Amino acid sequence: MNPVPATDNITLAILAGGMGRRMGGVDKGLVEVLGRPMIAWTLDAVRPQAGHLLINANRSQADYASFGLPVIGDRHEGFQGPLAGLHAVLEAAATPYVAIVPCDTPRLPRDLVARLARALIEEDAELAVAEAAGRVHTLHGLFRSDLLPDLTRALEAGERKPDAWYATRRWSRVDFSDAPQAFDNINTPEQRDALAEQL
Repeated sequence: MNPVPATDNITLAILAGGMGRRMGGVDKGLVEVLGRPMIAWTLDAVRPQAGHLLINANRSQADYASFGLPVIGDRHEGFQGPLAGLHAVLEAAATPYVAIVPCDTPRLPRDLVARLARALIEEDAELAVAEAAGRVHTLHGLFRSDLLPDLTRALEAGERKPDAWYATRRWSRVDFSDAPQAFDNINTPEQRDALAEQL
């Protein structure tokens, strides 16, 4: 069996490329929670988990660059969804594995990437994603970088749904039932306020 990939072989990208419709169209990663942008909380959780970090953003790129990480936009125009973000990340990464998390889940498990990596290797999968409370969290995943050509073909064919593309590959669902709230995403001002109380 292959060894679990070392953190230096993993690039982790925070996806902040969406339109934030349910947050009134604002850039969700920059929405403040207790005086800090939401992406700052997410960075705290993931920084030790991978050797290389970057941010995928399609607007406010100068603001995101202030966090001291490379910022890349989608290669496909028009806010075409998270698969387009993953595609940009896979193109930019120089490591054999890429992990993604969204910018609006700031309470991520501190062992998220390690558990995804273990499952990917043990199950001989091409990608592994988190599952908790009976729901697959498709934007919390680890991917082999050699999936790029297939994802390129899928996007060119019009695919925009992560789970539909995942189903065409060898993929693993990794049980995080011990931390179901870790994957709650913040989509509305009310959810932001509730998160502030919990933090």
